[in-house]
Amino acid sequence: MGVKLVDIIEKKQIQIEELSHKSFAVDSSNILYQFLSSIRQADGTPLMDSAGNITSHLVGLSSRISNLMAKNLKLCFVFDGKSPKLKFDERQQREQRKKAAEKKFLDAKEQSDITSMHKYSMQTTRLTPEIVKESKELISAFGLPIIDAPSEAEAQASFMAKQRSVYGVISQDFDSLLFGAPILIRNLTISQRKRLAGVQVKVFPEIIDLKENLKILDINQKELLILAIMVGTDFNSQGIKGIGPKKALKLIKERKDYDKLFEELQADFNYKEILDVFENMPVTQDYNLEWHEIDQERIRRLLIDKHDFSLERVEKIFDTISDNKSKHKEQTGLDKWF
Repeated sequence: MGVKLVDIIEKKQIQIEELSHKSFAVDSSNILYQFLSSIRQADGTPLMDSAGNITSHLVGLSSRISNLMAKNLKLCFVFDGKSPKLKFDERQQREQRKKAAEKKFLDAKEQSDITSMHKYSMQTTRLTPEIVKESKELISAFGLPIIDAPSEAEAQASFMAKQRSVYGVISQDFDSLLFGAPILIRNLTISQRKRLAGVQVKVFPEIIDLKENLKILDINQKELLILAIMVGTDFNSQGIKGIGPKKALKLIKERKDYDKLFEELQADFNYKEILDVFENMPVTQDYNLEWHEIDQERIRRLLIDKHDFSLERVEKIFDTISDNKSKHKEQTGLDKWF
């Protein structure tokens, strides 16, 4: 779901080239859900190979990785581990929403309503173990590091950024800020388009600086967490009825007795329990960030032999990266003359 902080967070539009030669931890589940939801046929059917296996994630990953590598971004991918117990209710609610969307999809299919079929199909996305396994295989074949978080990927990615192992975190959600990520990058697409409410809209990469935002909001990290808990997080999805980010910001500045505040607002959850989850989320320091050469043959076996990708399409992926390497070498050679 992701915490809804968009109305109060200061964002700066940037060009992808400004991120060149920097390393980033990618919230893998976040990006995979994007691909599985958006890369579909007109009637909402995900892309598949001849055997009926979903390939939307492989299409998205191969394109996004090769294009960002061509822009000289160094990526590592962080995957979720065991979810906190408090996330169980949110998972159940998500599953209920998916089942409701599946029913609406079938109703739309009976009426041959292509637009509604596409709309509701996007809401039924599930990240299966097989999809995760194949995604890791492809990422590894691109020579990129993979980190398995002990719990939430966003917490692990944020920890790595705080340790300066990477420059920042790539995710569409704002949750990384709650885990203390100093830099968050959103809308990192080469096409500069994304689908909102079934419509393609133009977007630009955004950089969010946590320290600058806390200064602008005139709050500290704990107060940001309290604010988010009031609005609603993955561990209390509904938040407090009638409280949005702007109202929550006003309240935490006026009231410092949080026990009394949450009591008066009739919160139906224990805010201290949720705060503890954020502040003490398990992370590991045992990770290895080593980038390797692309294993082209391994990628061909996965995409062409196993999933029916065309040879032309896969070779274009390699050309995208190799063309950039040639340009980079040429520029490096020219630099010494200027």
